[in-house]
Amino acid sequence: MSRRRVAITGLGTINPLGHDVETTWSAILAGKSGVARITRFDPERLPTQIAGEVKDFDAEAYFGTREAKVLDRFAQYSRVAADQAFADAGIAFEEGDPAAERAGVVMGVGIGGMDSFIEGLDVLRERGPGRINPYTIPKLISNMGAGVVSMAHHLLGPSMCTVTACAASANAIGDAAEIIRRGAADVMLAGGAEAAVNEFAMGSFNQSRALSTRNDDPERASRPFDADRDGFILAEGAAALVLEEYEAAQERGAAIYGEVLGYGMSSDGYHMTLPRPGGTGAAAAMEAALRDADLEPEAIGYINAHGTSTAANDATETAAIKRVFGDHAYKLAVSSTKSMTGHLLGGAGAMEAVLSLLAMRDSVLPPTINYDTPDPDCDLDYVPNEARPAEVTISMSNSFGFGGHNVALVLGR
Repeated sequence: MSRRRVAITGLGTINPLGHDVETTWSAILAGKSGVARITRFDPERLPTQIAGEVKDFDAEAYFGTREAKVLDRFAQYSRVAADQAFADAGIAFEEGDPAAERAGVVMGVGIGGMDSFIEGLDVLRERGPGRINPYTIPKLISNMGAGVVSMAHHLLGPSMCTVTACAASANAIGDAAEIIRRGAADVMLAGGAEAAVNEFAMGSFNQSRALSTRNDDPERASRPFDADRDGFILAEGAAALVLEEYEAAQERGAAIYGEVLGYGMSSDGYHMTLPRPGGTGAAAAMEAALRDADLEPEAIGYINAHGTSTAANDATETAAIKRVFGDHAYKLAVSSTKSMTGHLLGGAGAMEAVLSLLAMRDSVLPPTINYDTPDPDCDLDYVPNEARPAEVTISMSNSFGFGGHNVALVLGR
């Protein structure tokens, strides 16, 4: 059965480096870090006191006072990124528009409205159940990012939320592409968001020894594939992409960033937080994406790695890449933009898909900054420290999540 092609025609983001795509991309190419000491609360009690916060965002100015109060930050970020992506694509649906029935949304999130959950629990314990905000449940449920996007943009077609930890928004892009491929929709907004920079989340990740504690040097704390890496940097924000049936996008004269060529998934089936040794699970997702795209490994010119800056992930992902690509692995450019953005958890996959598309558009590869000391277990070309001109027509973006969720996307220029 023939499948419909899927074009990408709109991009949007808000993240620690900027409130829009081009500001973010300029910072990426300059090798800037969005990591700094936490300002949203006093982090003094925590082993890790740094994070990738979204800076200078005024929710009330963007949404108005009432709407800002009834949306958790992750849902606010979802809306901001989606609004940008639809504006970039030049698509708008009005109430009652028949085309809206063929338009939908898939948004990924790892945790959801954690701040609202904590706030509600504090009220319960301090003031009793009768004082809990009636919007608490709508604010904290994970699907509300997709919900608010569908309401704001009158999307009446397929609507759902993927919750696969750090693979969530990569799943969202792949699932949205599949919906278009099989003819269930013509336009889909896909992406992900997270807003978990709070004391509870930071403390919990610290207890699992997942975060960097390089508090005195925050901009150099996220150092994927470097021998001196000591954990990831928690970050927040959102990214969104508009996907369309390819011929329809061409027909309306849309500017096309690229195409979703392949989507692969697998499960490690091994451990709650650690990847399967040898990277066999991650490799299976990459192989599945290549099969879905009907491509040989040699077709890939660039990989935006999951690259978290943890001891376990970076070595395992390197092993997985070598397992899939063989000798071609040493000819590939592989970089981790988490070295600059930090780890957006449920928003990471979409953020990195956006950056992969921009790399192909502008023929320049984003660097892995803070790469100073080679690790013998990480021996590929990680585009160290400086952006690099390169013509790439097909790239892969990897996303792996707690629980053993593995996703790979193949994107074409």
